[in-house]
Amino acid sequence: RAANNTYWAQPHVRRLKPWERAYRKKTPGSKKMFSRSARLHVNGVSHNIRYFEPYPFMTKSAAGRHLVDIDSNRYVDYWMGHWALILGHRPKAVRDALAAQISAGWMYGTLNEQTMALSAMISKAVPAAERLRYVASGTEAAMYAVRLARAATGRRVIAKVDGGWHGYTSDLLKTVNWPFSEPESTGMVSDDHIVSIPYNDLSGSVSILEGVRGNLAGMIIEPVLGGGGCIPAETSYLRGLQEFAEKNGSLFMLDEIVTGFRLGYGCAYQAMGLDPDLVTLGKIVGGGMPIGVVCGREEIMKMANTAEMSRTDRCYVGGGTFSANPMSMVAGAATLQTLKESPQTYDRINRMGSRVRDDMARVLGDDRVAATGTGSLFMTHFLADGVDSVNNATQAAKCDQAALRDYHMYLMANDGIFFLPGKLGAISAAHTHADVRELRAATERFASEALKPDTGKQ
Repeated sequence: RAANNTYWAQPHVRRLKPWERAYRKKTPGSKKMFSRSARLHVNGVSHNIRYFEPYPFMTKSAAGRHLVDIDSNRYVDYWMGHWALILGHRPKAVRDALAAQISAGWMYGTLNEQTMALSAMISKAVPAAERLRYVASGTEAAMYAVRLARAATGRRVIAKVDGGWHGYTSDLLKTVNWPFSEPESTGMVSDDHIVSIPYNDLSGSVSILEGVRGNLAGMIIEPVLGGGGCIPAETSYLRGLQEFAEKNGSLFMLDEIVTGFRLGYGCAYQAMGLDPDLVTLGKIVGGGMPIGVVCGREEIMKMANTAEMSRTDRCYVGGGTFSANPMSMVAGAATLQTLKESPQTYDRINRMGSRVRDDMARVLGDDRVAATGTGSLFMTHFLADGVDSVNNATQAAKCDQAALRDYHMYLMANDGIFFLPGKLGAISAAHTHADVRELRAATERFASEALKPDTGKQ
């Protein structure tokens, strides 16, 4: 059985790169602990993307912009809890709110006053959030949004984009990874009622939508592709899709689990002049605690009202045991209150994100890399043959993924800078301009030590 797991591969199978040797040398405790974890957990982890070769380090503690592993190595963290920690690790405002709440109780399973403060903040900042329902994850929020769209329209087909990630809900686990024509998982029921459209290609998308328009319940889109490559949607693309949905009587849904309260106080759609029917939120609005939110227009959300809707008419949106638990509510409210009181935070971290994107292109060469992202989100794509820009998930997938993983492993092993290998980075309020300068300097060292000057390849 061990032979089928890549993390058991022996060092002599291939020659290790210098940064791989350095990583192994500095993380013996993590290696030992991961061996134990692999005997208890599938692939040694509890989230697929948290595994990376040769093994992930084991975190002992976190504060501000730093993670500390069990070998006492300290890393400047750009993964930031799946990009959820916009204020950094355990910021004082959130820590104090959680400490006060835990003394009063951490799980009620009843309606609680703590929910009111967070919901009032979200409703005021997000015009589309006329009514909300809390869940415990983004996956659940997306699942319920799709269910509401089908209930509201009486139709079955949902459109998503190639590379779009909306959690592990069976409804939407399609065309996540390239090549998009292949199934994402076994054990799935038919996905005949999901169609996928090309990101940032309005004419191509409309052509596909025309083929299902009579049964199109709605479309769900990320304003910035997260897992698909940190790629912003063109405003004209989203406006065109919204116009199609309106004319067709379909719902226009935006997945703002990554972008909600990340680029500014509110949602990304507001700056783009959009008017969605439903919005999903998560990550930042939970302040680092488990959360998901499905919110939208009252006439749609009221279908979940079991006190008024009959069993045959209602759309069952149940929440869950831990939905709206007081710990998540106070952590989220403390985070949003801090951001509301310090609007300069967004200006600062967005400028730093722009600086990082510029630095990556200059240091590595814009003929070698494409630096994508917006605001405080960024990602570096190492261009490959046939790819000279990254505007959609297909182009992102065809880039040199091995070079990106090597770049991230180099930073982790040599410079104490952590990106989850292969994933985008996020600036938090805890990061400093000195961190950005050090990231640039470390990238320069990687370019000189690891990249061939003629092709950018290793």
